Amino acid sequence: MIRRSVVDLLRGLRGGHDGQSLARATTPSIARFGPDSKLHHLSTIDIFRDLELEILQWLEAHTTMVTARRGQHVYMPGETSEALFLLKTGRVRIYRLTADGKKLVLSTLAPHTFFGDMPLAGQRMYGTFAEAVEDSFICVLGRADLERLIQTRPQVAIRLLDIVGGRLLEAESVIEDFAFKGVPARLATLLLRLSAGADDRELTDYTHQDLADMVGTYRETATQALDGFKRGGLVELGRKRIRILNRDGLAAIAKR
Repeated sequence: MIRRSVVDLLRGLRGGHDGQSLARATTPSIARFGPDSKLHHLSTIDIFRDLELEILQWLEAHTTMVTARRGQHVYMPGETSEALFLLKTGRVRIYRLTADGKKLVLSTLAPHTFFGDMPLAGQRMYGTFAEAVEDSFICVLGRADLERLIQTRPQVAIRLLDIVGGRLLEAESVIEDFAFKGVPARLATLLLRLSAGADDRELTDYTHQDLADMVGTYRETATQALDGFKRGGLVELGRKRIRILNRDGLAAIAKR
């Protein structure tokens, strides 16, 4: 049975909410709530950091919590629900399909950030998919409520635009690599990016299919490239585990 997307499941929910005015929520407070609470989650979202407790409580009342199961789409091309999705747990990947049907992953998002931002940045999410890589808990904030928040807390808009701008640059880099680099170079670039800042230089929870999707190729082709890296002493391969042994060697391949 084909799973419906989260956006499809949310159809019919009333947009916007009545209730507490944001203009009244101006007194700073020290938040005291448990690490598993919705309030705590909202306080960890990158664009909501340092917001007052009253604002977080307003957001708690104006967001809907949903679950996206592994492999389920949060939204698909043609769906026009303009909402901001706040990722509490799990991972979500944003991708397009190439002309020959291969996935081209533009970004893979970890918890404590947002997505579904393209309509709010003057663009549309038409043509892109958002898919849960693993079971994910997501808060959904409607566009009308986000606009009300931005009117009283403009720093949220500044942070949103800053992050969206960075993602657009990253997506442009991915598309450029896809157009001008071969699979080994794209895969080497990806491994370097994913392992950046990792002390042990080890990547976990990525299958060969995941990596293939992220560089826009077939699993067999990605496996051949990884085996070549292994033979060259650049990486060590295990089950859903890749250890980087020679970053300089991968960097040389990435430049080809």
